[in-house]
Amino acid sequence: MNWYVETVKAYPIITAMIQFAILSTLGDMISKWVIQKRIFLPFTYKTVILKMLEWAFLAVCIKYAFVGFNYFVQGLVEKSLLPGLNYFWEAFAISATMNLQFGPFLVIMHRLLDNLIAKENNWANIDKGMYSLLWFWLPAHTITFMLPKPFQIGLAALWSVVLGLILGYYNSKKK
Repeated sequence: MNWYVETVKAYPIITAMIQFAILSTLGDMISKWVIQKRIFLPFTYKTVILKMLEWAFLAVCIKYAFVGFNYFVQGLVEKSLLPGLNYFWEAFAISATMNLQFGPFLVIMHRLLDNLIAKENNWANIDKGMYSLLWFWLPAHTITFMLPKPFQIGLAALWSVVLGLILGYYNSKKK
């Protein structure tokens, strides 16, 4: 475990990119597997590589948001714009401010990049992506921000796998 913590501390952006490239792409694939009820490569190799690059790019944005919104909430507390917060409420405040401000940008950017990769113009159900900020990401990131900082990005990337399972299951029931 020490090697993980030391590596994340030494290379925060690169490790965020690697973790998201692998785990979030896996989440996209799991969603397709659950919907199609069979395991095979749901994307071409080229699409997998492009999705990994997409997630690596988004990971940089996410890493900066994690750091920035932590300081944002600390600043609000220091300026008495938020009351002093205990461990849980501080994590909740970081999650809420990040998901309500940065979250919509991320949902739109993710869909835009997915559309570029798929060479399509699919904006269907973008509202469901926005709602996921409330029903999934707000509680998930509250848990995430309760962890020590070196584990936060890794868990956030792992949450993408969980969301892929949930969305795949939900979308498979609609078929």
